[in-house]
Amino acid sequence: MMRKASVRVRRNLVRKDGDARGERSIPEETPIAFTYGRKTYAVMMASPADLEDFAYGFSFTERIIERTGDIASLEVVDVEKGLELRMELARDRSAHLEGRARRFAGPAGCGLCGIESLDEAVVSPPTLTAKPKVDSQAIFCAMTELRKHQPVNDETRGVHAAGFWSLKKNAFVAVREDVGRHNALDKLAGALVRANMNPADGFLALTSRVSIELVQKAAILGCPVLVAISVPTALALRTAEGANMTLAAIARDDSFEIFTHPERIEVSAHALV
Repeated sequence: MMRKASVRVRRNLVRKDGDARGERSIPEETPIAFTYGRKTYAVMMASPADLEDFAYGFSFTERIIERTGDIASLEVVDVEKGLELRMELARDRSAHLEGRARRFAGPAGCGLCGIESLDEAVVSPPTLTAKPKVDSQAIFCAMTELRKHQPVNDETRGVHAAGFWSLKKNAFVAVREDVGRHNALDKLAGALVRANMNPADGFLALTSRVSIELVQKAAILGCPVLVAISVPTALALRTAEGANMTLAAIARDDSFEIFTHPERIEVSAHALV
C-alpha cells in the first residue's frame, strides 16, 4: 500500500474575531528502516515518498555504495509500524559494510544519530576540485523557482526541499521534499545518482539552515556549490572552507551572501551594489 506524504486532519481555527471548525493538511512522518542483507543499518523518521531515491541517496552519502550497481536489489516493504527499504548489496560492498552498522533510530532529519565518536562526527569530506561558473542571476532565479517545486510544502507548510539547478538547462532537473532537511538532500542525491547526473554541472539549493552534515553530504555527492535559504553554522562554514566548497546562504530571489570560495560565482554587473 502506497503511503501519502500528507494527511488531512480536523482542526479549530482561532482568530481575534472568532473561531471556525475545518480541516488542513499536515505532513506525514513514518519510521523508515534501511536494511542490507536483512540487517538493519538505520531507522529514520521521514516522509514516505521518493523512497527508491532515499535508499540510493542515503546509501551513497553514507558511503555504503559508490555507484548504483552496488545495490543488487531493492524492495520497499510496508510493515505494521513503518516501511523497510530492503537492499541486497553486491558482494564487495556487503563485505565493506560489515562492522559499520549504526544501530540507531533517528528523528526527522537527524544526521548524526548513532555516531560513536567525535572523530566520526567531524570527519573531513572530500576536497572538491570542479570549478563551475555560476552567474548570480542563476541563483536569484533558482530561489524563485524552488517555491514552484514544493507541492507538499504548498499543501502543509511543514517540509524542507533540496533541489539541483542545472547550469546547462538553466532549470531545476530534480527537487525532493521531506520533513527532514537531511532526508530531502539524501533523496535528491539518490535521484542524481540514479540518473547519472554530474553534480558539478550545477548547484544545490536548500530550504534550510546549513549544518555540517549537509556540507558533508554535498561534498560526498561531489557538488562544489551549495546555496541555502538560511544561515550556515560556524562548523558547517569551516567544513565547507576545508572542502573547497562554495557556500552561499541567506539566499532570496534578490540577494544572497557568499561565505566561502566566492571565485565560482560571477556577480552580474547589474547585481552589483
